Amino acid sequence: MAEPLLHITIITGLSGAGKTLAVDTFEDAGYFCVDNMPPQMLPGMADLFSLPGTKVARVALVFDIRGREFFCEFDQALKELERRGIPYRIIFLEADEETLISRYQATRRAHPLSETGSLMEGICRERRILESLRERADVVIDTSHLNVHELRRQIQDAVLAGELTDRVLITFMSFGYKYVLPLEADIVLDARFLPNPHWVEDLRPLTGMDAAVSDYVIRRPEALGFLERVTSLLSYLVPFFLQERKTHVMVAVGCTGGRHRSVALAEELAQLFEKEPGVDVSVRHRDLERQS
Repeated sequence: MAEPLLHITIITGLSGAGKTLAVDTFEDAGYFCVDNMPPQMLPGMADLFSLPGTKVARVALVFDIRGREFFCEFDQALKELERRGIPYRIIFLEADEETLISRYQATRRAHPLSETGSLMEGICRERRILESLRERADVVIDTSHLNVHELRRQIQDAVLAGELTDRVLITFMSFGYKYVLPLEADIVLDARFLPNPHWVEDLRPLTGMDAAVSDYVIRRPEALGFLERVTSLLSYLVPFFLQERKTHVMVAVGCTGGRHRSVALAEELAQLFEKEPGVDVSVRHRDLERQS
């Protein structure tokens, strides 16, 4: 019998213990993630991902167990997965009362099980309800003394070890400052110090994808010096990206309209990094098709 392709990771635990950060970490590792899913939907979700042709093999699901009735439904859903032979693992996050109270006070949110308004009462009640589930968990992580970076690293080391890629994808994206900065950028480079091909009549209708514009932009000493320093910086940073398990880096290169200088530089940077060890490269031109 062939090994099942689908494997489900269930993320649960105490409210305020870090489930949101946990699911973000799984998503960054390439998992298909669903947050706050009703437990009765779990078998149906497994059926969906098991259909022929479905490419989703790694799924992470977050469950908030907020009452005994909810817990019973969750238990039944797990038994159904076991009956069907679908492998799963449970990651349980917890923290001590002092830490949970501090986190709730910082966010000023009410605990989901705090019926009378007592935060401590809600925390203790939830802990009692989840005790048997905690005993079934494959991995228990105490987040009491972990900051967000330490929690992410502990999840990666304890749960995702061996699944994370040893490569980083660098996307070089050109953009126009007149159309605002790209919010998703990790690093922003400003190419507006270079002469603008827009003011050269023969080059104006072209883009940075054309050889004439690319030569005009790239062959200048100041552009070559810029590229040399940028490639040196990124080459220096790549090992640290991998050390932090950062698998995707967005490097945005901007000029005024996003059609000439930034496009030429993004293309050139992508070519320079195509053979960089541990690096995959992609290029995106956000504003290339906009009317100038």
